[in-house]
Amino acid sequence: MNQLVNTHLAATGSTKVDPVLQAATWELPLPTAQTTGRHTLICRSVQQETHDVKTFTFSTPDYARFYFEPGQFLTLTLEINGEMVSRCYTISSSPTRPHSISITVKRVTDGLISNWLHDHLKVDDEVGAFDPAGEFTPVGIKAEKLLLLSAGSGITPSMSMARAYADLGIKKDIVFVHNARSPKDIIFHHELVRFTQLNPHFKLVTICDQPGEKSDYDGLIGRLDAAVLATHIPDFAEREVFVCGPAGYMSYVNKLLLDHGFPAKQYHQESFSIETVTPVTTETNPDTCKIELTKSGKTFEVKSTDNLMLMIKSQGVPVPSSCGQGVCGTCKTKLVSGQVEMKHQGGIRQREIDKGFILLCCSKPVTPKLVLEL
Repeated sequence: MNQLVNTHLAATGSTKVDPVLQAATWELPLPTAQTTGRHTLICRSVQQETHDVKTFTFSTPDYARFYFEPGQFLTLTLEINGEMVSRCYTISSSPTRPHSISITVKRVTDGLISNWLHDHLKVDDEVGAFDPAGEFTPVGIKAEKLLLLSAGSGITPSMSMARAYADLGIKKDIVFVHNARSPKDIIFHHELVRFTQLNPHFKLVTICDQPGEKSDYDGLIGRLDAAVLATHIPDFAEREVFVCGPAGYMSYVNKLLLDHGFPAKQYHQESFSIETVTPVTTETNPDTCKIELTKSGKTFEVKSTDNLMLMIKSQGVPVPSSCGQGVCGTCKTKLVSGQVEMKHQGGIRQREIDKGFILLCCSKPVTPKLVLEL
């Protein structure tokens, strides 16, 4: 704990430590030359949460520790109908229980992977996965009070944060607001109610679109609006806010808060949803670049305007990838020498960049030669 105190003291000038907000608590290791970041996971349990939501819990075959921060996501790779597909899912479990990791998935109409998980994945099945990643986390932020806002299955990162505080016995000042279609669709409802009993500073506000059939529901009906803020979260402007849910919900919440004087610097929103990210653009540059891949031994030439991941795949070199837009971090690769222009969207940390790692999907060369550890 002394290391935590010293780190926190240097950052804030206070010895009052909130370990959930300290990176040192979660012992995130930097990737190394020997680390591929790719793992085989075993499905250990499948839990039905609501009529269309399931939680899948995994471990490695030898129950090795997972290192992640509350709020981060996991990228799964699955073979479906003979093709390898990848998808990012926010982790719903807490890093305080590091020997397993859980995702909570809602069945989506025409959703290839969510439906496959619901219909086919069972205990003892194997899946592929990459190291947890993502910037939607309170770690590294000075926050005396939190406001966690979610809708639907967007509850998962907030749940990971709330579980971390509950497991550590920290009576954090948290207002947890969750929006659902009806009372029967509120995921983790009983556990959230238990948090309010364990922590007098934990407040739960549920808001349903319609009353449904549950006669004992005592939450709100309607939508989050100015009246709800004023009545149930009058100090919302003093809080650090984390929002996750459908794109329309997050856009609505962002406008609602900012229109009522909420400081934009205290607003955080999950951003790995592919439907909301900005496509990576390239600039015209006639130069060429020689690419050397140290593991495969391949050497070839590309234009400086070319996307590195596409060019490397065109040479028949397998490259793990998912979002293709610098968000998920799946294609993280060590750059041995040379320089690239990288326009990522949160899929890589600065300290990883400082160690020479890049995301191939959003990078193009800016030097005549690149050497990559592939």
